[in-house]
Amino acid sequence: MKLKPFTITILTFCVAAFSGMKAASAASFSVIADGLYNAGGLSFSPDGNLYVTEAGIGGSGACVPPASGQGDSLCYGTSGAVTKVENGKTERILTGLPSLALPDGTGAAGPRDIKFDATGKPYVLIGYATNPAFRDRNLGNTDLGKIIAPNFKTNSWTSVADLANYELANNPDGGEVGSNPLGFVIDGNKLVAVDAGANDLLSFNADGRNLQAITTFPEDILANPVFPPSDTPSNEPAQVPSQSEEVRSAQFATQAVPSSVTKGPDGAYYVSQFTGFPFPEGGAKIYRVGADGLPTIFADGFTQLTDLEFDTEGNLYALQYANQSAWKGDFDGSVIKIAADGTRTTLLSGNGLESPSALTIGADGAVYVTNRGDRPGFGQVLKIENTKSIPEPDSTLGVLAIAALGVGWLHKKRIPTPPINLN
Repeated sequence: MKLKPFTITILTFCVAAFSGMKAASAASFSVIADGLYNAGGLSFSPDGNLYVTEAGIGGSGACVPPASGQGDSLCYGTSGAVTKVENGKTERILTGLPSLALPDGTGAAGPRDIKFDATGKPYVLIGYATNPAFRDRNLGNTDLGKIIAPNFKTNSWTSVADLANYELANNPDGGEVGSNPLGFVIDGNKLVAVDAGANDLLSFNADGRNLQAITTFPEDILANPVFPPSDTPSNEPAQVPSQSEEVRSAQFATQAVPSSVTKGPDGAYYVSQFTGFPFPEGGAKIYRVGADGLPTIFADGFTQLTDLEFDTEGNLYALQYANQSAWKGDFDGSVIKIAADGTRTTLLSGNGLESPSALTIGADGAVYVTNRGDRPGFGQVLKIENTKSIPEPDSTLGVLAIAALGVGWLHKKRIPTPPINLN
């Protein structure tokens, strides 16, 4: 079984439930951008400008069914965008990008991540969110499920690699076919991406050649999982089991759902896990994929991770979409710092941090986060400062040290009229 559509929708974006994790009270944040539509990944260009992706709100075009075949269809438009954030102002510098979303604009798949190579050339990852077979059949020629190389000056782009088609043609993990690429990293002349729908890690040259799977991520078997009540509201009825199903499910297989990838100071790739339904609290892991291509558990005890990034000192920052299982309706998230010796510090939890989707580290040492990434028209970019605070002494439980390795529920809110193309 592949990733169910509810997981895909809340990711496309989608507790500090860890007894030894305590908040670092010195961290503070400011809002430097607001009014974003399904905000996703963000990145600084070599010239110091900050760029953020907006998945848009779909449109009135053709539709594709969700992966389960139940619930509302995802409909196509060109409302995706890349936005530049500079001096407290936002400017959409790339528009007309493909977007899929539910009728109310939530659950969008579209521009999801952005990175710049050493020369300043940008690459943008476009998500998808269901079976790739429907893409060309229902939507025609579109760049959903691909990596593109944009030209901001001409508001145009070229396709680099088709990740969704790779899943359709190869299906590396042998499960149900589904694709939803969510994040990537540039490693020299290679791009390395995670596909949450396909449960794999992919590598390809910057020109799109040699696209191949590095590894796949296994299902997790949950013992006595906690399901949402059978009457829980959901746009995906198949995600809410009946009472009889709950009784039978002493064990439940849930998808890995890799959500982002970054390269560590030891040369390995580190992959965050969102986890599939029912989104077990404390069930998300950070995987390390070394030169042998085998995923090993680097750290665990997280809940619904959406992004990872190392700073220049070897600290790993992990972003938690929600501190509780998403179906509970509490979307307070967390930014967690994992030091090189394995010590964990929660820099920010709740207090305005809600359903965050991605983070990046600035040259100034601040952590920049896309906040409210599941709420079209309400998305933000936060700047979190004073991140060098001293962690609590008991915050190291349950972590594997880097040094040892050598180094929704969707909110039903009124959606403002977007200043972007909805066709």
